Amino acid sequence: MQGVPRKILQAILYEAGGVLFVAPALTLIYQQGMGYSTLLSLVISGVALGWNMLFNGAFEWWERRQHNRQRNWQRRLLHSLGFEGGLTLILTPVIAAWLGISLWLALVTNLGLFVFFFFYSLVFQWGFDRVFDVPLSAQSAQTSTSKANAT
Repeated sequence: MQGVPRKILQAILYEAGGVLFVAPALTLIYQQGMGYSTLLSLVISGVALGWNMLFNGAFEWWERRQHNRQRNWQRRLLHSLGFEGGLTLILTPVIAAWLGISLWLALVTNLGLFVFFFFYSLVFQWGFDRVFDVPLSAQSAQTSTSKANAT
C-alpha cells in the first residue's frame, strides 16, 4: 500500500490507538470524567491527525531526496522526535485552554504525552511498516522503480 491511502490509514490507526490511551490517562490525572477526557482526546487526535498528514508528507519529501533511503533506527528516531516535538508545540495552548490550566502545566502534561507517544510512535511505525511495507520514499531508487513498474 502506497501514496495517499497509506497515509490516511496510517494516520487513522495511529490516532485511534492514541485516543484509547490518552482518554483514560487524562481522566485519572485531571478527574474530569471519561466523557470530558474523551472529547479532549478526540480534539487532540484531530489536531494530531492534521499534523500527522502534514509532517509525514514533508518527512517523506525529505526522505526521497536522501542518498540512503533506508528506514533505520536513527531515521525512525528523527521522525518520532520531529513529529512529537512539533505536536507538543501545537497542542500546549489547546490543552491549557481546554483544561483551564496554565501554559506551564499544559506543557508538563504535553511532555508526559510526548514521552508516551515517542515510544508509541516508534513501535507503531515499525509495526505499520512491517504490515504494509515502507513507503516508496524509504525504498532504494531501484526497488521503488521496480515496484512502480509492477503496478
